[in-house]
Parts: sequence; C-alpha cells; structure tokens
Amino acid sequence: MTRDEIKGILPHREPMLLVDTAEVTGEGTARGTYQVRGDEFFLQGHFPGNPVVPGVILCEIMAQTAAVLLADTAKGMTPYFTSLDKVRFKDTVKPGDLLEIEVAIVKNKGPFYFAEGKASVGGKLKVKGEFSFALIKGEK
Repeated sequence: MTRDEIKGILPHREPMLLVDTAEVTGEGTARGTYQVRGDEFFLQGHFPGNPVVPGVILCEIMAQTAAVLLADTAKGMTPYFTSLDKVRFKDTVKPGDLLEIEVAIVKNKGPFYFAEGKASVGGKLKVKGEFSFALIKGEK
C-alpha cells in the first residue's frame, strides 16, 4: 500500500504521517517502511550535529503501521494511543536509515486494540514494544 492509500485509512497528514509503505502480511500482521530523510521536524534539535529519531516517534511509527490492519474497521474513526509497555530501544535510528516495521494485533476488546511491534534497519533491531490504541468515532 502506498502513502496515498495509507491516507485513506489513517487521519494523519504531513508532517505526522510516518509510514511510507505498508502491507498486510497475514491474519493480524503487517509490515511497513519509513525512510528517514533527515529534514523531518523531529530531528531539528535532536541532536545538533548528531540527529537521532526520538524514541516516541519510533513508537508512533509502529502504531501507525498497526492501524493499517484496521482498514475496514477504522473508517471514520481516529486511533488514539492508550498505552505503551515493555518498550526497549536497542540502537539509534538516523537520517538515511530505512526503517522496517513489523506489527501484530494480539487482542481486541471493544474499541481497544492491543499490539506488539518491532522496527529494524538492515536486519538490526532498533526498537520493540507492546502498545494499545482505541478507535474512537471521529469528530466533525
């Protein structure tokens, strides 16, 4: 799925749309990518002379990738983060890196979806964690 197709699922727009490509890989699993260009707003000042993608942005990228699994369910809904758990940052992500994300929805209870994910660059694990989000009817 392309960035334009992802916009049909997620309400996020630039500069907060942080998934370039995504694909459903199985029942409740997906894979996505994000190319770190180096001009992103979150790299400005984080850190001068040594830009590093903030951990919270890496978590957001995993959550956005998971939300594409709910393409049919999420229409007219907004996915709100409700928790992050057992998040582990293994290494830095820098400009020029192609981040490869793998996520799985492990449970659903009402509007809440529980997921786990990991992101790697060139096969090297950069972050992993568990998270949840709620799908809430969008406001007009």
